[in-house]
Amino acid sequence: MNTNTKRITHYITALISIAVLVFIDQFTKSLVVAHLKDQPAYVLIKNVFQLEYLENRGAAFGVLQNQRVFFYISVIVITAAVIWFYSKVPMEKKYLPLRICAVLIIGGAFGNCIDRIRLNYVVDFLYFKLIDFPIFNVADIYVTAAAFLLIFLCLFYYKEEDFEQIFPSDSSRQHSSEKKDND
Repeated sequence: MNTNTKRITHYITALISIAVLVFIDQFTKSLVVAHLKDQPAYVLIKNVFQLEYLENRGAAFGVLQNQRVFFYISVIVITAAVIWFYSKVPMEKKYLPLRICAVLIIGGAFGNCIDRIRLNYVVDFLYFKLIDFPIFNVADIYVTAAAFLLIFLCLFYYKEEDFEQIFPSDSSRQHSSEKKDND
């Protein structure tokens, strides 16, 4: 398989993965609306974890209430940044975790954006009552998991030279062109 075919395959796989993630998020939210809206919380583990319907008109932890334009612009900017980043990441197995993070971020952003477009709010339903953590949803899990994974990868997995392959510095570009001239 040549490099272009391999790259196209990676992009198609990413798009399919994003679609699956968005479908799972939207499916869970449709179940919540059908079974929990206007109903008492469904307790899974007493005083620890429950499913509870919430219409969130803000961002994480309820900040930025009713700022729809901000959220739409944010999704566009985040999507553009992630696509740009994804295009820079080498299509090597070593960088698969970074590509997975990109897919999770886009899947989460689109999942919540669809709610904002359709409903003017995001459906949240997962509640850790034990620690009184803000109610969240599956799309939020995607973004949070990607953020934690990115931090872990940057701190413990990838080295400076790995990032140099993604974002070559001016000195490495110059060294690379000098090496080509000498060959």
